[in-house]
Amino acid sequence: MVVYKKNSDVLQESVALEGKLVLDIGCGDGALARLMAGQGAHVIGIETSPVQLAKARATPRVADEAFCLGSAQALPMTDGMADVVVFSNSLHHVPVAFQPQALAEAARVLKPGGTLFIAEPLAEGPHFDMTRIVEDETVVRTKALEAIHAADRWGLEAVSEQVHISANSFPDFEALRQRQIAVDAERAAIVAARQDELRAAFERLGQRTDKGWLFDQPMRINLLRKRAS
Repeated sequence: MVVYKKNSDVLQESVALEGKLVLDIGCGDGALARLMAGQGAHVIGIETSPVQLAKARATPRVADEAFCLGSAQALPMTDGMADVVVFSNSLHHVPVAFQPQALAEAARVLKPGGTLFIAEPLAEGPHFDMTRIVEDETVVRTKALEAIHAADRWGLEAVSEQVHISANSFPDFEALRQRQIAVDAERAAIVAARQDELRAAFERLGQRTDKGWLFDQPMRINLLRKRAS
């Protein structure tokens, strides 16, 4: 049976957020950080892109969430400070060579018994088939999963792993085009060069609704815990 869920819903179902200090690694425009702040978490979003960081900071705060510039493989945080670390659609964007180090950093900043939540897209499904025109992420997504499954070396023990379908939505093609560039500004030239091909895939693979276009994307959720000793 196909199970449709939002990654944010799975996060709220799986992780206690109220009163917790949460690090959102690769926070983008801060949407998830604000959602968690609205659930009572004290959130610090870390983002490598100055453009995305500016968007996160420009949006009115929900609570006491804050945002800073930094990379997953060298977090600007002290040891054992966080209750929860979140990678939502971000671990595969870390350069492959640094993905294990990103998990080592997550373990370093977590308190003993702290939780690591990782949501990663699989290299399959309509959304993947469309966006691979711009960048084929098969290798980086595969390597991210390998790093997750080897995280025991950093004192992170597996709690659970589940797969669901996330329905990614866009009001129109322009929204998809802008999203691809927002994720990685270096994609702009590729998007421009292959725009007609991308638009054709958008219309062929998407499910058109009254509210826009939907694209199924299989997601894997890994929940890990830092060992107490």
